[in-house]
Amino acid sequence: MPRQQRPGTAAFYHVGFAVPDLAAAMRELRDAVGVEWAPPRPGRVGDWDFHLVFSRPGPPFIELVEGGPGSPWDASRGPRFHHLGYWTDDLETGSRRLSEGGFPAEFSGCPFGRPYAYHHVHSIGASVELVAAGFQPDFLATWHPGGGPMPALHERPREEQ
Repeated sequence: MPRQQRPGTAAFYHVGFAVPDLAAAMRELRDAVGVEWAPPRPGRVGDWDFHLVFSRPGPPFIELVEGGPGSPWDASRGPRFHHLGYWTDDLETGSRRLSEGGFPAEFSGCPFGRPYAYHHVHSIGASVELVAAGFQPDFLATWHPGGGPMPALHERPREEQ
């Protein structure tokens, strides 16, 4: 009988690191353990420019983000584990659940038209990133062409879905 996956582990799809030098981090992970990378991409959220990349193949993926000082991905004091990424079927409800559960919101991309939010988990010194499952087709087209759909955390009661 196959082992049943818990919803939280099934919806996990990436681990994210904030790095001060994207090219160096990509090179070192490639040299150390053979990680292959999609082409890096620039982005901007609010006042912050950043560059990011995801590993191939996946899931799970490794994400590296190089952000400037003061950005959510500021690594000016050195590289760091930043977040665990999860898909959610309802970002607003999931963010509220985490905040009410003692995991404060650190940053939300929603005011900038980006469907994600980071919530700090004190015991791991990093965040959980919830990403709206409706963004999956764009993610797959960019980072994992031909990849199939990934499961999401179910925030809404079954009768509302």
